[in-house]
Amino acid sequence: MGGTVAADGVTARDLGLRGPRGWAFRAVSFEAGPGSLITIEGPSGSGRTCLLLALTGRMKPTEGTATVAGAELPRRMAAVRRVSALAHVPGVTDLDPALTVAEHLSERALLQRRFGDSLRALLRPRQEGRAARRERIESALTAAGLDLESLPKGARTAVRDLERAEALRLSLALALIARPRVLGVDDTDLKLSDVERVAIWELLRSIAASGTTVLAVCSEAPDGTVRVSTAGTAEEADTGADTESESESESDSESDSESDENGTDGKGAADAIAQAGRA
Repeated sequence: MGGTVAADGVTARDLGLRGPRGWAFRAVSFEAGPGSLITIEGPSGSGRTCLLLALTGRMKPTEGTATVAGAELPRRMAAVRRVSALAHVPGVTDLDPALTVAEHLSERALLQRRFGDSLRALLRPRQEGRAARRERIESALTAAGLDLESLPKGARTAVRDLERAEALRLSLALALIARPRVLGVDDTDLKLSDVERVAIWELLRSIAASGTTVLAVCSEAPDGTVRVSTAGTAEEADTGADTESESESESDSESDSESDENGTDGKGAADAIAQAGRA
C-alpha cells in the first residue's frame, strides 16, 4: 500500500515482532484514516495483544514500520505513547477489585493531572483544578457509556461487584480521562453476551466517530471496521506453543512476554509497559 496516513491515522507495513520462541506476528500491513475503528482479529495466542502493544508504542517491532498519529514506529515510540491510551489489557490495566468506581476515577484523574497534563494545568488554583477533574471524569464516563446511577451502589460500587460489560466500560472511561488520540482496547468481545457485544461495538464506533482512532482486539470483528488479522501471520512460531514476544524500550532493554489462557500477554505485557516507561 502506498502513501502515509497523516493526523491520527494508523499505517503498518510488513510489521513483525519476534520473540525467543518465534514470531508473535509477522507481515502485518494495513492503512486506516483518522477516527477509524480498527479491529485486530484472530484466535487466542495469535499475537493480537502484542500487535496492539506494538501499535501503541509499548512493544518494539522486530521488523517493518508503522505510523501512528504522525509518529513513526519503532523510531518514535515515546511520541506514540504520549498520544495513546490502553483499556482492558489483562496484566497491564487491571482494575483493583477492592476499590470503588469513584476511587478508580479519582485516582486516574489525579495521576493525569500530575503526570499527563501541562505545567499550566498543574498550577491551576485548587478549586479550579477540582472542577476540571470533575468535568474530565464526567466527559469520560459519558463517552464510555457508564451511568453511575445504574450501578448497585452508584459510584461507591466496588469493582468486584461490576458485571463484565460494566468493568469494560469503566476501563474505557479510565483510559479516556487522558483524552487520547489513539485508544487501544484488548479482549473486546471476550465473555460478553450477544446483546452486550453489540452494545460495546456501538460504543467503540461512537468513540471513533468522535475523532479518537480505536484499536480493538477481538476474536471476530464486526462489519464496517478496518479488519487486521493476526491468524497465520507467524508461520515460524511453534504450533500450539504459547505466544512469546520480545519487548524493548527505546534504550533497547528487553523483556519476555507470555500468553495467558485468554491469548493475551499477561505479565510480559505488564513488563513491556513498565520498561516503556508509561502504563
